Amino acid sequence: MESKDLFFADADSSFDKAQFVILGVPFDGTCSFRKGARFAPKSIREESYNLETYLFDHDIDLEDVPFHDLGDVKCESLENMMGGVGRSVGDILEKGKFPIIIGGEHSLTPPSVRKFENVGVIILDAHLDFRDEYLEERNSHACATRRVSELVGIENVLTIGVRSMEKKEKEEGDKLGLKYIDASKLKKLGIKKALENIEWKSIYLSIDMDFFDPSYAPGVGNPEYFGLSPLDAKECIDILAPRLVGFDITEVSPPFDNGNTSSLAARLIREVIAVVWKAHKKLK
Repeated sequence: MESKDLFFADADSSFDKAQFVILGVPFDGTCSFRKGARFAPKSIREESYNLETYLFDHDIDLEDVPFHDLGDVKCESLENMMGGVGRSVGDILEKGKFPIIIGGEHSLTPPSVRKFENVGVIILDAHLDFRDEYLEERNSHACATRRVSELVGIENVLTIGVRSMEKKEKEEGDKLGLKYIDASKLKKLGIKKALENIEWKSIYLSIDMDFFDPSYAPGVGNPEYFGLSPLDAKECIDILAPRLVGFDITEVSPPFDNGNTSSLAARLIREVIAVVWKAHKKLK
């Protein structure tokens, strides 16, 4: 792990006493348009200090919730990053804690998911990310959903909010049975209806920040218009809370941000901590 001076706000618990553990992954080595996601963990941590500890709608004060910021994974290469994420998430799970991973790019999700057993994966994302390889790299951020589906089974993956895909990856996804709900359909259905048939008992949630319309989150690596709102993501988190076992947030690109994207990411992390804590009271 790399040492750093700045920790996520209110992450005052020791690792041993924490129920939630935050892990930073400052890596953007396969980003295909806007570089800069490597700066996101620091930026998101900085923005977290602007947010109140009390979440009034849940009647939860984060000062009462034990969580710890473990620092950043060393990211000298793609292989180095993936190995570090896998080892760190494995250690967090072995100690019975809930991992929260701050990217960085979406290529961090497969090595994290690999450490979970019997889990369904829900991905909030503007892109299908189902290419078998991109620029001759099978572990590119553009292949994240494909790699996740190979780990947990394609029947255990659902992508929500899609509005951009390559024709070939759509054809392959349809052929293999990939489940996804595009942004237009999601707006008609609503989040609650979209999630009502999810039967997985344990769920890993991954949020690519380009899920949101760029009017809400301009600082992302691959912005796509006609996106969703922060309230859509909040509702999703709140509904899934009793079954969440892990969470990551990816693709913030601070060089292209006005501060809003990092701030929203920080707020979503706090939402996850609060509602999972409320749902479980004490994680086993």
